[in-house]
Amino acid sequence: MIEEKIKSIGIKLPIPPNPAGSYIPVVKSGNLLFVSGQIPMEDGKVAFTGKVSDANIETAQKSARMCAINILAQLKKELGDLEKISKIVRLSGFVNSVPEFTQQPKVINAASDLLYEIFGECGKHSRIAVGVSSLPLNSMTEIDAIVEIR
Repeated sequence: MIEEKIKSIGIKLPIPPNPAGSYIPVVKSGNLLFVSGQIPMEDGKVAFTGKVSDANIETAQKSARMCAINILAQLKKELGDLEKISKIVRLSGFVNSVPEFTQQPKVINAASDLLYEIFGECGKHSRIAVGVSSLPLNSMTEIDAIVEIR
């Protein structure tokens, strides 16, 4: 049902990007999965780069949405079946912002809204959304996740 929902909203999960450093993409501890920070990688390249400002919020939202899609791709690779997910627990969203930008929550809402659209009530989660001075590979956004499984 989850994967059918993903397809119905026009998303095809990509092959998850490989780690860009010395870490693993997903760690399981008990019934929690910790998904390492995902940047907006598409076809091996960062799709959205640069600083976020009031002038490019919509582009930054697309970047955050792509981060969420990459989180789902990592979970699919780890679990084999997204039906095993019982709750999206938490997202941590980082926005590569110019100093005066203060709408980080509006940017990360794109990821939160997508997960709610896919998982319904189980997609509601706690979250942080912060501005940072830079991100790996000059990415606009990076998001990590904590997910509960059955």
